[in-house]
Amino acid sequence: MAKRCEFWLPSKRRHCANAPLPNSSYCGNHDPSSIDLRVPCPIDPSHSVTKESLKSHLKRCPFAKQARDLESQPYFSEDINTSSADSEDEIVSSDAKRKAIHGLTPLDFHHLITKIKSLHSTICSEMRVSLVIPERCSKWMNGMQERQVPFQEKHAVQQASIIGNMEEFGMISKPLGDCSGLNGEKGEGEGEGAAIVEFGAGRGYLAHMLADCYGFNKVFLIERRSYKLKADRSLRQKESLVFERLRIDIKDLNLHAIDSLKELPYLAIGKHLCGPATDLTIRCCLPDQSIPNKGPTFTGSHIQGLALATCCHHLCQWKHYINKDLFSKLGITKAIFHAITWFSSWAVDADHSSELTDMNDQEIHLTTRDTEESCKEKIRGVDEIIRKMPQLERAVLGFMCKEIIDMGRLFWLRDRGLEAQLRKYVPSNISPENHLLVAKQPA
Repeated sequence: MAKRCEFWLPSKRRHCANAPLPNSSYCGNHDPSSIDLRVPCPIDPSHSVTKESLKSHLKRCPFAKQARDLESQPYFSEDINTSSADSEDEIVSSDAKRKAIHGLTPLDFHHLITKIKSLHSTICSEMRVSLVIPERCSKWMNGMQERQVPFQEKHAVQQASIIGNMEEFGMISKPLGDCSGLNGEKGEGEGEGAAIVEFGAGRGYLAHMLADCYGFNKVFLIERRSYKLKADRSLRQKESLVFERLRIDIKDLNLHAIDSLKELPYLAIGKHLCGPATDLTIRCCLPDQSIPNKGPTFTGSHIQGLALATCCHHLCQWKHYINKDLFSKLGITKAIFHAITWFSSWAVDADHSSELTDMNDQEIHLTTRDTEESCKEKIRGVDEIIRKMPQLERAVLGFMCKEIIDMGRLFWLRDRGLEAQLRKYVPSNISPENHLLVAKQPA
């Protein structure tokens, strides 16, 4: 058997499949001795090259043609969904956020926790768990299991609940008849005229379920990466369905320049839009023509509603965040915002085998009191304070931070004249990334 690189790929749960270099256990991409000599490819940072071969690599990079083809498309407009006011802001890495927090004095750390608690009590309200599985989606899931297609019940439940909350919120109507995904009959309902645009679509199974169960006949998938085992094959087999997959970064997408979407009403959906992808999606759907308190106005396709499941709040950036104005008015600086994003990762570190209790001030009372005492004694640093925080208290603070970030997005949508809500669409023991932002045009 051919020898393989010993570098472990966590996301794929296997070792790298490349052959190792001579006299080494690692391939050229992962050799520790040459790691400092390699730089990310500027065309596609998912791979790297040595510094001395960068110039020649750019001429033969397999992603170069894809990039040129994309740039020639009418819907490509570089950085169109990033605010011009953000051009000078830099992306702050998770390591830089961590170092900034660990570099605080115990007293400053205590003040930061107090500020976050105060902000949460000011702008956040209690969110109930809204797990809604429509009967049609339940039948669809049973049908998928019988067909033995790629199917994971955990993800299907999340997709079905997103759709159920869309229906409950009034974004889509209950269609008549049986699920078209099961017997080939097209449901009569919301799908007759509107299109589905799924952002950060991945394999596209959220749009697949929605189109099958509610009779939508126009589906657009937006995703910058390439995936195997996609829903595309099943969707393309439907003769009456207009289907397009656009491989593009959301930040560069001019949605209203897609020819086949022009003049069409559409629903924007997304399951687990990581970090700033949520902000970029909102800005993509509601561009700068949207005037506060006057409602959105459009020259091309127009949005009927959106349902975005947010996640990975620790990746959020001040540079891209949609509602910096609100946070600035509340005294939240760029540094505090990035601290909030870093703390948000604590929400997913806890034991979620059972649903966590609702958050309240008492749950982190001991931590703040302990921090005050350590400030007086001056014998402990922030590292030790964090290390001794109970896991549940860390999780409670993390969930507070996630709510703060998403409430800012919610208020931004309401300021644009939309009816909007923030819901927990599944309990945390199904997924701790369980926030769903739903919005629609007012009746």
